[in-house]
Amino acid sequence: MAKLSVNINKLALIRNSRGGNNPNILKSALDCELFGAEGITVHPRPDERHIKYADVFELKPILKTEFNIEGNPREDKFVEMVLKSKPTQVTLVPDSTDQLTSDHGWDTVTHQEFLKNIISIFKEAGIRTSVFVDPIIEMIDGAKLVGSDRIELYTEAYAANYILDKEKAIEPYIIAAKHANTLGLGINAGHDLSLENLAYFSKNIPELLEVSIGHALVCDAIYLGLENTIQLYKRCLK
Repeated sequence: MAKLSVNINKLALIRNSRGGNNPNILKSALDCELFGAEGITVHPRPDERHIKYADVFELKPILKTEFNIEGNPREDKFVEMVLKSKPTQVTLVPDSTDQLTSDHGWDTVTHQEFLKNIISIFKEAGIRTSVFVDPIIEMIDGAKLVGSDRIELYTEAYAANYILDKEKAIEPYIIAAKHANTLGLGINAGHDLSLENLAYFSKNIPELLEVSIGHALVCDAIYLGLENTIQLYKRCLK
């Protein structure tokens, strides 16, 4: 059964909108764990519009499950933060500084030398590494060559086309996952996965280890409650 890592960025965005500490991000993360989440994900960006760098250092010592930090390793401040906080996993995402949300995976061929060097630094510190990629065989081969432990499949295309033709939408992801399995790469997935499309994805992706879900889960929690929502997402992964 794949693990559910809850991305708490949206909760931090709500907190920041009023300038106070409501919702309390530390308590929110602990409650997510209490309600069944097997991991907590954060994606701090340079403008700190949701998760702040200070949040990362406060979260690390209190979390009991896996801690996953996403971000662009071209930012020196990000690299320094990861090395100091030593999360369970760092997920490398090629976001630009002012990007609203992640919208593409790494070109692991063009950026091979950079990724190889930065991954070696993280792995030397004992941090598991994952590279955000589109479901393209060449990019998955590149992720193996740069030394990543896992890939995170960027699932927006699957989510966008699920309603139209779910079998066609998931086909490239099945092919990509099977190829990653042959290379010995662990498989994570994330972006726009929801209660509507998660169960089908989980059922069809071989050896899926982890999904990271934030936006849809927080939206569902507004209507269904956080504890119930986390349980519903976990049920999709069974």
